[in-house]
Amino acid sequence: MSPARRKICVAVTARPSYSRIRSALVAIRARDDLDLQLIAAASALSDKYGNVVDVMEAEGFRIDRRIGMGGETGTLVAQARSTGIVLTEMAGAFDALKPDWVVSVADRFETMATAVAAAYMNIPLAHVQGGEVTGNIDEKVRHAVTKLADLHLVANEKAQERVVRMGERASRVVVTGCPSIDVAREAVADPQAADALVARLGGEAGRDLSRGFLIVSQHSVTNEHGDGPFQTAQTAQAVAASGLPALWFWPNLDAGSDGVSQTLRAWRDGGRLPGVHFVQNVPPEDFIRLLQRCHCIVGNSSVAIRECAWLGVPAINIGSRQSGRDRGANVQDVNYDSDEILAAIRRQMKVGRYAHDTLYGDGHAGEKIAAALATATPQIDKRLAYDI
Repeated sequence: MSPARRKICVAVTARPSYSRIRSALVAIRARDDLDLQLIAAASALSDKYGNVVDVMEAEGFRIDRRIGMGGETGTLVAQARSTGIVLTEMAGAFDALKPDWVVSVADRFETMATAVAAAYMNIPLAHVQGGEVTGNIDEKVRHAVTKLADLHLVANEKAQERVVRMGERASRVVVTGCPSIDVAREAVADPQAADALVARLGGEAGRDLSRGFLIVSQHSVTNEHGDGPFQTAQTAQAVAASGLPALWFWPNLDAGSDGVSQTLRAWRDGGRLPGVHFVQNVPPEDFIRLLQRCHCIVGNSSVAIRECAWLGVPAINIGSRQSGRDRGANVQDVNYDSDEILAAIRRQMKVGRYAHDTLYGDGHAGEKIAAALATATPQIDKRLAYDI
């Protein structure tokens, strides 16, 4: 009699969470000893933030449960309330699905709800991308989830060392690389698809993008949420002054995101960003293909540090959102100052491309994550690796 397939429940709570875990979902689904369960929650269901669940279903994934978050105001109060709502609904979903493992991705606020529900229901929890250091509330959430988790699937050796220093058993920490690098590895294998995508978006924007463009991806900073309009305006001023065409991606749902969005609309509607085409959402592979063809990426998204290191794409990281995150030579850090941002754009334009960097993995993380989930002992063992 063959052993029962182990049920792996993955919670996708936002557009970036899907790109971070997609290759692992593919690898889990492909294994004979694993059964993939998918929960789509929070902004993953929101039209305002790209409705990534549509992309997931178009790529053949079955959604087992959908969990709304009860509002999209992008305030601190809404963020806390949404975490509570998602926590309540996650508990009900886990009770119905009865997974053997729950997988929580990275550090968004909804991730806390996934982790707490699994921990209190005695369901073994695997955490992807723990042990990293950044600014704002994300780091607190990430480290809190680490302490709730039973298996840690980290991006590199530095992250592994940090998790062990936090008291987690070394045998429970596996270096897999970052699954988003898998997407990059697969996407760059089809340069014709990149050319076709750039031509299509250029047609939609009424601009020639064939000779390069900027990508802008800037989100609100939770502990600086009142500064979002100023920060956005500084970046917009620099992008406009560069004279380069740009693709600007709408921000994630975080506290302060409404201020960022309102500022962008005011600049757009006032005709102050004539070279910018705004994009709500594209599949992960297409985003990588756009990065392939861009001059550089501007903003405060982790993609500038993760995927762009592997791709060798010049990146301008603004402000504190990614403070402390391990980074490669492709990243230039600047403040929210339009002159400083513009000067960095011009410097990075002269570089062209940086050397390929495997800081966040070799592009096979999904397979390693699936293998770890198939073999990890499901028994929850929270004894610390040190005496207290």
